[in-house]
Amino acid sequence: MMRRFLVLAVIIALGTALWPLVMGAGVVDVPAALPSAYLDGAPKDFGAANVVTAIVVSYRGFDTLGEVAVLFAATAGVGSLLSRKRLGTGLPASGRRHGTEILGTASRLLSSLLVMFGVYIFMHGHLTPGGGFQGGVVIATAMLLALLSNPDSHLAHGAMTAVESLSGAAYVVLALLGAFLGLGFLDPRILPTGSIGALVSAGSIPLIYSLIGLKVGAELSGILDALKGDRA
Repeated sequence: MMRRFLVLAVIIALGTALWPLVMGAGVVDVPAALPSAYLDGAPKDFGAANVVTAIVVSYRGFDTLGEVAVLFAATAGVGSLLSRKRLGTGLPASGRRHGTEILGTASRLLSSLLVMFGVYIFMHGHLTPGGGFQGGVVIATAMLLALLSNPDSHLAHGAMTAVESLSGAAYVVLALLGAFLGLGFLDPRILPTGSIGALVSAGSIPLIYSLIGLKVGAELSGILDALKGDRA
């Protein structure tokens, strides 16, 4: 009874504190020059057909770099919390149910297609909706299918670690290279911008998105493998 009373008291206190903020919230007038600068600047300055991509990778690229760092920290945290599997606390392979023949066949057929589709998404992020995070998630679903159809399958940890580390390091190098050349931190114009709408265009934006996609795919695949909980 006392526990319910405390929960109710906390809810009432939070509601009382937030009520003036909610009632006082209004429509913020955004200067017309701000969206116009993005809409006009992305194609003209960077040669990016997708304005959202130019904003994410360049205008607010430091924030995107932070998001990649947060995902890395989350992956490290999951791996640390689930490290008990190395001590023999995981479920033995003999106790797992394998997927059906339909699931196994579908996994073999779709895994390579999912990887190719994920690569397509982050390589075309400067042209169409999508990007590194979306493409990396699609790539990780190939790993999920493999685990569902065959729980005894193992991830190539060495290769995944190399992909994750090299992608992250290359991302930081590209960011610093722009500042070193006097263009700006994460300025994509360290490479030729090319013709707008072409696959090879928008400077280093396609390269950065490719690095993010590979890093996200490797990290999420590592999380899925850690959740499997093999017995050492």
